Amino acid sequence: MVNLEGYCEGNSSLSEVWIQHGLFPCFYFTLVSTVLLSIVFFLGALQCACYNIYGTSMEPKHVPRSRLFHLQLLLTIILLLQFATYILWQVFSLDIIYGYMIVYSCLSLIGWACTIFLLHLERRRVMVRDRTRGHGTILLLFWALGFAAENLAFVSWESPLWWWPLDNTDQKVHFGLWMVRYFCTFLLFALGLKAPGLPRRPYMVIINEDERDVECNEPLLNQNANQSTWKDFYKKVQLLVPYMWPKGNILLQIIVLLCLLLLAVERVINVYVPIYYKNIVNELSDEAPWKTLATTVCLYVLLKFLQGGGTGSSGFVNNIRSFMWIKVQQYTSRHVQIGLFAHLHSLSLRWHLGRKTGEVLRSVDRGTNSINSLLSYIIFIIFPMIADIVIAIIYFSTNFNAWFGLIVFICMVFYLTTTILITEWRTKYRREMNTRDNAAKSKAVDSLLNFETVKYYNAESYEVDQFNDAILKYQTAEWKSSASLPVLNQSQNVIISLGLLAGSLLCAYFVTEGKFKVGDFVLFGTYIIQLYTPLYWFGTYYRMIQTSFIDMENMFDLFKENQEIADDVNAGNLDFNVGKVEFDEVYFSYLDGHEILKGISFTVQPGRTLALVGPSGSGKSTIIRLLFRFYDIKGGCIKIDGQDISKVKQRSLRSHIGVVPQDTVLFNDSIRNNIRYGRVTATDEDVEEASRAADIHERIITFPDGYETQVGERGLKLSGGEKQRVAIARTILKAPQIILLDEATSALDTHTERNIQASLAKVCANRTTIIVAHRLSTVINADQILVLRDGQIAERGSHEVLLAKEGAYAEMWMKQQQSETGDSSSDTETKDRSTEKLQPPSNKKD
Repeated sequence: MVNLEGYCEGNSSLSEVWIQHGLFPCFYFTLVSTVLLSIVFFLGALQCACYNIYGTSMEPKHVPRSRLFHLQLLLTIILLLQFATYILWQVFSLDIIYGYMIVYSCLSLIGWACTIFLLHLERRRVMVRDRTRGHGTILLLFWALGFAAENLAFVSWESPLWWWPLDNTDQKVHFGLWMVRYFCTFLLFALGLKAPGLPRRPYMVIINEDERDVECNEPLLNQNANQSTWKDFYKKVQLLVPYMWPKGNILLQIIVLLCLLLLAVERVINVYVPIYYKNIVNELSDEAPWKTLATTVCLYVLLKFLQGGGTGSSGFVNNIRSFMWIKVQQYTSRHVQIGLFAHLHSLSLRWHLGRKTGEVLRSVDRGTNSINSLLSYIIFIIFPMIADIVIAIIYFSTNFNAWFGLIVFICMVFYLTTTILITEWRTKYRREMNTRDNAAKSKAVDSLLNFETVKYYNAESYEVDQFNDAILKYQTAEWKSSASLPVLNQSQNVIISLGLLAGSLLCAYFVTEGKFKVGDFVLFGTYIIQLYTPLYWFGTYYRMIQTSFIDMENMFDLFKENQEIADDVNAGNLDFNVGKVEFDEVYFSYLDGHEILKGISFTVQPGRTLALVGPSGSGKSTIIRLLFRFYDIKGGCIKIDGQDISKVKQRSLRSHIGVVPQDTVLFNDSIRNNIRYGRVTATDEDVEEASRAADIHERIITFPDGYETQVGERGLKLSGGEKQRVAIARTILKAPQIILLDEATSALDTHTERNIQASLAKVCANRTTIIVAHRLSTVINADQILVLRDGQIAERGSHEVLLAKEGAYAEMWMKQQQSETGDSSSDTETKDRSTEKLQPPSNKKD
């Protein structure tokens, strides 16, 4: 009959590490088996999840045939048989077996069996985006630690408790088994570095070489919508690190350190609360003196006051820490939002023309809100929770019994592994829900911004149906995310209940055997419940962390957007002299292979006016944008006063240029502030003087609120003529030396156009001016007119010279003259509709 002689030899404690000139075998074999199993089981489970969810099966033709791979399998099988032989020898030869032997054999069998599974997994599946080759880090780490553990046995060379003396058959058998383990682990580690069963090159490269897509220019490997939330985790954290530590603010840095100190104090309090509760029970059972009992009770209540509830959420220490952290939290949120806002303004016009405003705003809002949550969860919940688990395992192993520590450890490993795997599985539903949410909000914003267009085409029902479809798709994804939650909660409940049951039964058994006191049972129950209570929320916190990362993904994508137009490293300020503008063989294209400008060259003398005319798409507005440096040219050079504009700072360049665009967009603010935007430091008197110069002052003072009148979204409450005059006043207030007019009056009627032309003449007087015109009658006084066609200058000269050539310009002039003659009768009846805006209904004029 086999005798179970406790967990360690001689009823010793697992806490004894060094005995008789060597490591205590009970401690050594327990430590080795638990460490190796935890690595291969916990990390291996994560690897399996990633390979199954985000990996792909390798084609058999790409899997190399290797005898060394089969040797790896054979060595692992030999190790499995060795562990079985170890336990069988103890059972049938010596009739004595200790608890640590069972633990060591069982955990080792499970661990090495998992390595066989991982070997086959890495041989059959691969992470396509992974450019590395060879075995994964988990297998290499496992083999390295396994070989290191066998070498650690040499430390006990002089100990009689080990097999080195070879005095009896038992020691000789154990020595032989150790030799098998030593050489097998060494060969596995050496073969693992070679990785014989895997391709010698990255699988991604093999696929690209084997299946080149010659008909499609798109990359073969697009970003996987189901990629892991933890992908590029280091890069994401790198973006957050500058905001986590309040650099340059000594007071906030001290607050951060104090918060971390209070966090450590909470961990100590969590240990002593159940200990003092145990002391109270034991003192009551032993009928201790009242003074001693009262002191213990008071200390216990004080610790509970400091700790708070089971999760510590209402304790004094936690409340003080939360109060102190508010300033740090505000610092982080403010700096992230400011940094992102500045980055968006630094992006090019190309990016802003292609953006979806509603989607961008939604991503920014969710991303910035999730940052504070992420930091709080990781620093003040996850890290403390892990620390509490480690402390609990150490405490129960040293002060109770190694079995209790093992129960807590196994329960925690299974709990955390299950939580992470199921939560990773649920991630795709959360990401899909965010995508649908972005689409719904983007649809709503686009519809509201185009309110007038919706009304023009009587499309209210269509817009509502489109928004309803977007909401239904969002709710479908939301249901999937919510419905998968009970699966996670129930799995967690089963694992925790089983762990609590096993530990409670074992503790109750020791109490009945007289090895523990009643207070020890109370201590175990109190400590475990205190440990498990916040652990119940681990899944929630983990999901919240994932949700925060998912919510920040779009925001991180915004941070990744490259600043297409950047100042040169050695860029200086523009040294403005007289305002001479030169284009020298300028080439430009928005898309590769489709040139908009093809070798454009011209010069605008200081104080002169240049007009650009031609059909749509000929490159007129592009020249304006290039001069303002919204884009960088592909070839040639643009100069102002002999200075290449790509070599000067953008801010300095644009401070000397004023633009009156064709489509004037105003801020949803007062007229005064919209005009003051030309120079934000201008006084009210300066604003009104600019309004007089733009011939709009008299019109503004007739409004009920005068200059404080709100112009509405994008200035929709103003007429076209009023908006253009506000834009002109804003440009006058800026007082630039170079004026760019991009078809500033093309969208206006003839009567309004003539009034605004007079205002523009005042602005452009004695300034270098470039005009993009649709109506040729507005540029007849220009010093030079360029006729553009297909990105090239077809004709150039003054109005009279171009008419005399009887070329393209003359043909355009004749067509417009005929058109204006036919419309002259209707033009005389046209009035400025600006009188109908911003007036009460009873005061409107016809």
